[in-house]
Amino acid sequence: MGALWMLAAGFLFGCMGVFVKLGAAHFSSSELVFYRSLFGLLLVYVMLRKRSLSFATPHAMGHVWRGLSGSAAMILFFYCISVLPLATAITLNYTSSLFLTLLTILLLKDRFHLPLTVALAVGFSGVVLLLRPTLDHNQLLPGLLGLCSGLFAGVALLNVRQLGRQGEPASRIVFYFNLIATVVSGLWMLHTPLHAPTPGNLPLLIAIGACATLAQLAMTRAYRLGQTLSVSTLSYSTIAFASLFGMLLWHEMLPLSGWLGILLIVTSGVLSLKLVPKHTEPANIK
Repeated sequence: MGALWMLAAGFLFGCMGVFVKLGAAHFSSSELVFYRSLFGLLLVYVMLRKRSLSFATPHAMGHVWRGLSGSAAMILFFYCISVLPLATAITLNYTSSLFLTLLTILLLKDRFHLPLTVALAVGFSGVVLLLRPTLDHNQLLPGLLGLCSGLFAGVALLNVRQLGRQGEPASRIVFYFNLIATVVSGLWMLHTPLHAPTPGNLPLLIAIGACATLAQLAMTRAYRLGQTLSVSTLSYSTIAFASLFGMLLWHEMLPLSGWLGILLIVTSGVLSLKLVPKHTEPANIK
């Protein structure tokens, strides 16, 4: 059952990427993050009230750090979706698993044994191969920002894992993330030109928020019901869905080196999750 929930999350995250790319023609990245977070916040608020769950939390600072790192990751991620091929942007964001492994090893002061070191080296070699096509089109900066989105996402995942271990419900974690992301992106977009929603593009904004929030809830449920390694492996299905959507909707075709880079990143992510010391494995989110 956990595997099915993760596949559903992968599909929904892929759909979110499609709607973000379509929405980039009408809104800035900060505006897209704001509306995505706002609609997600309203949806989770209704769910929490319906389930009579308390909004009170004894882990406020954990939510703050998760919200700030997640907001930074999402703003960079949405920008990269607007200027890079969909599969490239999403794959760079999914280097979060590599950064998560590095961060957990460093924080827990474990040693980098040879197999894990090789796995991580393979993953970052894949990043180089994936970015090579972007260099040919003067898109080095978006590529590097995409890598930064993966780093911030890795920090956010580390915070999510800690909150899960402390017993925070998935819906409360998602609620506070959306709340903080709404505030951060709202302040950010005040410094950029504003674009008012219209009846024609409002459904895009609603779709982004709905897909993202439902995907987050499906993902956290998958981790709760399934084995960590198998569920984490299936999380990369988002890249497959994004690649398919990119080819069908925008005729995005990466060169062979780009596809090889994606393969190396996915393989490295799966291997690093398997090889990381057992006490640093992500905990199921309740």
